[in-house]
Amino acid sequence: SCCVDEVAAEHVGAEAVVHYGPACLSPCRKLPVLHIFGQQPLDVRRCAEVFRELYPDRQSRVVVLSDVVYAHAMGELEQQLCSEYPNIVFSKVVCGDPPGPTLPGEVRQFGRQFPVEAPGGLQDCAMFYVGAEGLALTSFMLTWNCCPFSSFNPATGHGRREILNVNQALMRRLYLVERARDARVVGILVGTLGVAGYLDVLQHLRELLRWAGKRSYTLAVGKPNPAKLANFLEVDIFVLVACAQNSLLDSSDFYRPVVTPYELELACNPAREWTGNYLTDFRDLLPGACAHVELPPAVPAAEAIPDVSLITGEMRAAHLCDPPAPQLPASTALACRDQTRALAEISPAASFLESRSWRGLEQQLGKTPISKAVQGRRGIAIAYEDEGREQS
Repeated sequence: SCCVDEVAAEHVGAEAVVHYGPACLSPCRKLPVLHIFGQQPLDVRRCAEVFRELYPDRQSRVVVLSDVVYAHAMGELEQQLCSEYPNIVFSKVVCGDPPGPTLPGEVRQFGRQFPVEAPGGLQDCAMFYVGAEGLALTSFMLTWNCCPFSSFNPATGHGRREILNVNQALMRRLYLVERARDARVVGILVGTLGVAGYLDVLQHLRELLRWAGKRSYTLAVGKPNPAKLANFLEVDIFVLVACAQNSLLDSSDFYRPVVTPYELELACNPAREWTGNYLTDFRDLLPGACAHVELPPAVPAAEAIPDVSLITGEMRAAHLCDPPAPQLPASTALACRDQTRALAEISPAASFLESRSWRGLEQQLGKTPISKAVQGRRGIAIAYEDEGREQS
């Protein structure tokens, strides 16, 4: 896993964690962490040649990113390129949240830290990634989608301009936002228990869904897969709370789509508008973060403005916030009530089960005759012992 398993460390009473292998560099909640990335071989000379081929203009403004297993060779690569490219910037790998406030023009994201001195900011820079294609590169390209990307794969020794059509990827994610607007029941998948702030974002999502008039379930299913999530048929869409790399789950094989917390907020919070910037770190949505957007005042159901779904073409009343039902005073008096209807009003699962023709095995209490236990058939289904075998 790219995330630090802080829960397992707490089970054995550990006071610190040493994390070996690939890492998303998401900050932990409690324990101090020492990362051992490992050192994969990198042909620095070949990497510099590919960089010169991709950026023949020596005045190009380029930010060099790398996978954590190649961070050890970035110093040597910097020595070869800095004398030729005065505007090149090398990012530094930072484990956890660095102390002190962020300086003007400085970027701290995904465990990387680098200054941006371009007049137009980061959008005037290109990105050069050293590493193989993977979740880290995809997360970088979606988040900094205003920058052209190129990469060098140390395993093959070849470089390329990234041909991944970010617009197509964003169109797919925006389609999921529209699906989230249509959803009435949302399942919140807890995909991490060690990243700092995951409890805060769970509470934030619950309040957001309650404000939007949607029902929510919180599910801890470990690593999501189609078989696990197919058990929750009453859920219209899932939102995955995980680290920045694992939140972009390809849900094309799932029975219901899986979105990120940012996409769910785009669907439910009318105060947040699509600006072209994509957020994969859920901590950016929390109060106090630079990208946090407050919810607007509640709108009664009678005053809500309905809109039309772009997928189904049906009318939907969006951004509702019905006042909470008044609490009945405690009473010991008996009252007759339709239990099935009451459960359907409270639980979306009960309402979904009520609409199905088959609801499981019925107990038929008091209707089944009582009999003594008898010996059943023996053998396997293809040839029970009391069945005659065909003569060949």
